[in-house]
Amino acid sequence: MKLDTLKAAAAFVAVVALGTAAMIAASMMATETVLTRVLPSMVVYGAIMFLIGMFHGEYRESESGLGLSL
Repeated sequence: MKLDTLKAAAAFVAVVALGTAAMIAASMMATETVLTRVLPSMVVYGAIMFLIGMFHGEYRESESGLGLSL
């Protein structure tokens, strides 16, 4: 599957929104806590993992010999 910036950003936002909505709906903690503490940490963690995954994919692509660099 070929991802561009728009598709990747949409998937990232959808996953974070779904996780946030689930935490709010489950009433595990106060909505204010979810929105002020959990949501920002989900965004930061997700962004870090996205970058690591992106760089790992670029590394695997360059090591495979297919060389599809742009």
